[in-house]
Amino acid sequence: MTTRKRLSGLLADAALILYFVFALFPIAWMVILSLKPANELFSTYFSFTPTLGSYRTVLGDSEGIPFVRFFVNSLVVSVGAVALSLLVGLPAAYASARWRFKGSENLMFTLLSFRFAPELTVIIPLFVLYQRLGLFDTYVGMIWVLQLVTLPLIVWIMRSYFADLTPELEQAALLDGYTRKQAFFKVALPLVKPGVAAVSLLAFIFAWNNFVFPLILTSNEAQTVTVGALSFLGGDRPKYNLTAAAALVSVVPPLLLALTIQRYLVRGLSFGAVKS
Repeated sequence: MTTRKRLSGLLADAALILYFVFALFPIAWMVILSLKPANELFSTYFSFTPTLGSYRTVLGDSEGIPFVRFFVNSLVVSVGAVALSLLVGLPAAYASARWRFKGSENLMFTLLSFRFAPELTVIIPLFVLYQRLGLFDTYVGMIWVLQLVTLPLIVWIMRSYFADLTPELEQAALLDGYTRKQAFFKVALPLVKPGVAAVSLLAFIFAWNNFVFPLILTSNEAQTVTVGALSFLGGDRPKYNLTAAAALVSVVPPLLLALTIQRYLVRGLSFGAVKS
């Protein structure tokens, strides 16, 4: 290896390390902030006595803010939204991959536009509608509205997975006496399980991190952690250490889920790159 190539490799490694430090700095700062005692909160020195008091306060409801309930609300609405989207989205993705008709592509792009359209464009009509239908600040209302986030994602990603499966597999199952429904559940769906795991995780993260819908369409009963964590910033003196602790606690479920299904996630994200 020439000196020039070694120098290029070292520069590339140094650039990656710098980017790694830059990307992780906000998280590291949040951890430091959450461990600082209140009297050293605005100190710029890194030398301080770490304490878990912020976490005890956040999880103990001692500030009159029910963060644990917000946490449970996020779990309920996120899991509910993903489950409902999978129930509707997987058959829809399979159908769009196998059958084409006039206007089918326009229909799919219309569905995709629900995902990329700014949420603020629909939030006012939804607010009025939810108030009149009694869906405001309810689990059902949040699970329903989060379909705008999770359903297009699941349909579009799973559509590519089903399109990559050769139709001859299902045709062979049909010749063996399977119905179309059995061919879907017993042949096609098991083959795309890594993709289902990967897209479920992505949909869960998108639903969990959504901020606009719970900010406008919930008040207290169905409020989620993304909005609830900001409650610690209210009052005469913002409690940045509590906000940092609440934010770090709120990232635990998506992180644990990603680590648990990491094997399926890697397979799922790379599945579409290989044509059958």
